Amino acid sequence: MELSDANLQTLTEYLKKTLDPDPAIRRPAEKFLESVEGSQNYPLLLLTLLEKSQENVIKVCASVTFKNYIKRNWRIVEDEPNKICESDRIAIKANIVPLMLSSPEQIQKQLSDAISIIGREDFPQKWPELLTEMVNRFQSGDFHVINGVLRTAHSLFKRYRHEFKSNELWTEIKLVLDAFALPLTNLFKATIELCSTHANDASALKVLFSSLILIAKLFYSLNFQDLPEFFEDNMETWMTNFHSLLTLDNKLLQTDDEEEAGLLELLKSQICDNAALYAQKYDEEFQPYLPRFVTAIWNLLVTTGQEVKYDLLVSNAIQFLASVCERPHYKHLFEDQNTLTSICEKVIVPNMEFRAADEEAFEDNSEEYIRRDLEGSDIDTRRRAACDLVRGLCKFFEGPVTGIFSGYVNSMLQEYAKNPSVNWKHKDAAIYLVTSLASKAQTQKHGITQANELVNLTEFFVNHIQPDLKSATVNEFPVLKADGIKYIMIFRNQVPKEQLLLSIPLLINHLQAESIVVHTYAAHALERLFTMRGTNNATLITAAEMAPFVEVLLTNLFKALTLPGSSENEYIMKAIMRSFSLLQESIIPYIPSVITQLTQKLLAVSKNPSKPHFNHYLFESICLSIRITCKANPEAVGSFEEALFLVFTEILQNDVQEFIPYVFQVMSLLLEMHKNEIPSSYMALFPHLLQPVLWERTGNIPPLVRLLQAYLERGASTIASAAADKIPGLLGVFQKLIASKANDHQGFYLLNSIIEHMPPESVDQYRKQIFILLFQRLQNSKTTKFIKSFLVFINLYCVRYGALALQEIFDSIQPKMFGMVLEKIIIPEIQKVSGQVEKKICAVGITKILTECPPMMDTEYTKLWIPLLQALIGLFELPEDDTIPDEEHFIDIEDTPGYQTAFSQLAFAGRKEHDPVGQMVNNPRIHLAQSLHKLSTACPGRVLSMLSTSLNAEALQYLQGYLQAASVSLL
Repeated sequence: MELSDANLQTLTEYLKKTLDPDPAIRRPAEKFLESVEGSQNYPLLLLTLLEKSQENVIKVCASVTFKNYIKRNWRIVEDEPNKICESDRIAIKANIVPLMLSSPEQIQKQLSDAISIIGREDFPQKWPELLTEMVNRFQSGDFHVINGVLRTAHSLFKRYRHEFKSNELWTEIKLVLDAFALPLTNLFKATIELCSTHANDASALKVLFSSLILIAKLFYSLNFQDLPEFFEDNMETWMTNFHSLLTLDNKLLQTDDEEEAGLLELLKSQICDNAALYAQKYDEEFQPYLPRFVTAIWNLLVTTGQEVKYDLLVSNAIQFLASVCERPHYKHLFEDQNTLTSICEKVIVPNMEFRAADEEAFEDNSEEYIRRDLEGSDIDTRRRAACDLVRGLCKFFEGPVTGIFSGYVNSMLQEYAKNPSVNWKHKDAAIYLVTSLASKAQTQKHGITQANELVNLTEFFVNHIQPDLKSATVNEFPVLKADGIKYIMIFRNQVPKEQLLLSIPLLINHLQAESIVVHTYAAHALERLFTMRGTNNATLITAAEMAPFVEVLLTNLFKALTLPGSSENEYIMKAIMRSFSLLQESIIPYIPSVITQLTQKLLAVSKNPSKPHFNHYLFESICLSIRITCKANPEAVGSFEEALFLVFTEILQNDVQEFIPYVFQVMSLLLEMHKNEIPSSYMALFPHLLQPVLWERTGNIPPLVRLLQAYLERGASTIASAAADKIPGLLGVFQKLIASKANDHQGFYLLNSIIEHMPPESVDQYRKQIFILLFQRLQNSKTTKFIKSFLVFINLYCVRYGALALQEIFDSIQPKMFGMVLEKIIIPEIQKVSGQVEKKICAVGITKILTECPPMMDTEYTKLWIPLLQALIGLFELPEDDTIPDEEHFIDIEDTPGYQTAFSQLAFAGRKEHDPVGQMVNNPRIHLAQSLHKLSTACPGRVLSMLSTSLNAEALQYLQGYLQAASVSLL
């Protein structure tokens, strides 16, 4: 694409169309942009548009499109074509910083993100000038520019907060500190001076405080990995100023908005974070400053109101106290009983109250409420912080703290009892207090794993939780109902099993509650109870114990999906999946109605897939229905195909990318249920599965390979007779996969199935070419993963076609090639093979080479006979060699950038491990002994003399053990 006005005009029109609400206009425009994004100059056209277009909406649209383009294409993935040509990369890096700094804020943010994506790949090695360019802009004095630089630096450096330590990372951070720490400190001091100069100018203060927030965030990122020498030397400057900012109050910066945090609150929150970082990680150096920060933050907590806009500030301030109180050498600050009482009374209890804002979220924004409450994304809520502070205090003062709070809990419960309908919030706070007091350690998988011995959890459950759940109406006091259900969920390991069994019908009943939070919690609690393990690792709650409730459980779960706001509720779908898994054949009578509801749901969500977890559990539930039913009645597979194929066809025709990998997995499961033939409906689809476009998407590869394997296992002869013209296409797929380091193992899975199942004559003409391709890949890029797969393949080939055929094909490619493969690959590398079936295939293959390949006994290959036998005994007896050379790092599929659907494995569509030599050989050691015995019978004396002269003593001892176990001897 040329940089011409005509192209700019075309691009403008298509960008406009991508904003159109009508999918008939929007989708073709998106497809067009997708089709041209590989062209040279495309990104430069977007940058020109966002700089020169007269229409703001086009500028913003171009900036977002550009950022997403960079996100998808900038990273260079090994084995894959470079998606952005070098001249475009150079031009982008040369122009993007000045363009970002001169753009309005809305566009600046998009370009800043794009710079950080490029920086993640190219900085510092391929973009060394970025840092100098940014630091030089600090001198400009223009805070629009300075804030642009700070924002970019923040998005570039914030990854230091969660990267693993490595020399590379330290080198980069040192480079950044050398160039950035001093200018940042000078900017910090200058900005603070400007704040006092402009103390009465509201608009100037807004800009300056935006800078201070970014500077404070950068301080956190640059100090996270370790305490840099520069910041240690300048701690006085930073901490004194941070402290004075914490105590600052300027009327001009206060906001009227009760919800949105203002600049002052955001800055103080970040400073609390910075102080907590130093208190936790660099306590010795920070000690002189700590008392004044504790005082300032305490005063902040006592004087800050209950409005939502202060939530982040209050929770960060409480988190600071929580991190300080659990450090042994700050213990003395909290020892006094009055201090503890004061903290409990003034900080913890007020911040555990259920506020009007929480009630509003519970009713009107339930999805967000659930995410924060159940999944722990409530890091910045007051309740969570108060809970962490209770935990921190209990580390050294469990007795006194439990004593103080018991009094509060009792008085709150008494208040509730006086007038439940008015005082229900008192009970809510009491339950929350008991929960935070009792839980010492918690995991998502097991609930509470360590509890406070001083709290009687079962007694509290029976007296205060059960009565709420037993009440006749499921819709009154929804918050208390949700609290009660959450209590069961959290303390499921502490409450005795008989109480849990009594709770199950109550939970099933609450699936009908109108409140989204209540019926979601009920579904989640059931799902968690069904995963609990009892003795012998069996489920704690058995299918027999659930028998009386099967019908009402399934009815209420499916009904809950029809309640307003829950049509795609992932917790309910996960509970359906888990119920199927627990109940097994008890669900068979309900399958006809269940599968109809699941297919209708699948059809509905495939129109616009938006909830990945819901969709995943939906497919898992479909797989379970198939597995459970067909296990009892294999003939039923036809009725599932009838129910599902219409929807599957629609998904494939409409190219619903998110669902296609799932559809392939379910089809594999169905096809594997057929015994020895492929129904015609599958054969009709076979050619389409070989289309290159399907294989372009990484997420399709594992399920497609598995589906092709199912075709080969169930109907290789049908393919050979009715679709022989498709064999080159099948091998084309293998060729594509084998060329990629990320997917070569999938290529081998496919190849192994072809070799194992296809009639030999149908692949005869392609065999030599297959080996040549493999050798080319070995020469060009030999990796451990490839070698392991290659070893399994050649041994499988040997098992299938015989050792002589293997020797002949190698030597037909190049004379003496067979010896080279033995010497350079099989003997030195066989120890790397992992997996039981894989090792067994290799053992049987090598045994055949040793005992059924005449050239091994009477040509120049004979010298390799003993080393090969020694390598085989090593494979049996030595630990696996799992070393990987330093220069090899495999690109994980999950790491490839962009929004391509990654592959999600369905647990309940899992493929049974297949052992191609299972019927032939049970114990490979005994098989070796028997084969050697047979060989020694054919040529008496040869085998024994070779063994006695060359095999090392330890290997010989093992071999004698195999011969004894097989009750044979060598002649």
